[in-house]
Order: sequence, then structure tokens, then C-alpha cells
Amino acid sequence: MLGLPDGVTTLLFDLDGVLTDTASVHQRAWKEMFDEYLRERDGDGFKEFTPRDYERYVDGKPRYDGVASFLESRDIDPEKDLVRTLGDRKNDAVQKKIREEGVKVYEGSRRYLEAARRAGLRRAVVTSSANAGEVLTVTGLAEYIEERVDGLTILQEGLAG
Repeated sequence: MLGLPDGVTTLLFDLDGVLTDTASVHQRAWKEMFDEYLRERDGDGFKEFTPRDYERYVDGKPRYDGVASFLESRDIDPEKDLVRTLGDRKNDAVQKKIREEGVKVYEGSRRYLEAARRAGLRRAVVTSSANAGEVLTVTGLAEYIEERVDGLTILQEGLAG
């Protein structure tokens, strides 16, 4: 059943791009945060944060690394306090968007999780996102997930991302 080899008892799922579309939420939060910062900093010389900036400088990187990478691309000194401040603003923005706008669930993935539960398979999410618990709750997927290794686990256990 479920197209799995014999002997498989546990399934590990990534969150973004597999169960949910959180990437679009993150991209909107990055844009909001950087555009606000750049408007304050550059005034009339403001140049917006673009989808290309997202792909080249922040996508797939830990939050503070993404901030530093983008700032460097604009010849802005990625000073530690600035990087932390902007990174924290971005995280606040993404959490607000998750709560207020929600997150798209891939319905085929939801059906697969349901079938895996009915088949008695164990189910876990493994993601570097520190917002995984909230995303799972907001989307209604939490009921299908038994274990979670996420950004909070990475911090608590001192694991590599």
C-alpha cells in the first residue's frame, strides 16, 4: 500500500514544498521587511526587494545568513546588530502572516498523510523551520504528525541545520 517497499514503518516529510507552500509566505515576509528597511534607509533612492533577490540571496539560507547576503548585495555593511534586527523583523512578519493569512496545504500530501495514518505507519516532519509547529497547527496537519524535528530542535540539541 502507498507504493512503499516492504518493511517501511516510518515516513519522514519535509514541510515546505512537500506538505505546504510556506516558501511563498516567507518570500512575502522577506519583501515586506526589506522594502520597509530600504525605504527608511534610502528614501527617494529606494530600490525594492525583488523575487530575484529572494532567489539569489535568501532562499534556502538560515535567516541571518540571508539578511547578511542580501545586505552585501546592496553594498550595505552586514553589521551584526543590523543583521539580527532585520532577521528578527522578518521572523515576526512571517509568524504574523502564518497566523493571519494561513498557509497553503498540498491536498495530495494531506491525503497521503491520512492514508499513512490509516496504514499504521509512523509519521514525522523534519525541517529547519522554527515555525513548523505553528504551520502544522494552522494548516490542520498537526493531527497527522507524530514527531517533529525542526528549527527549535536544532537549537535545543545543537544540531547542524
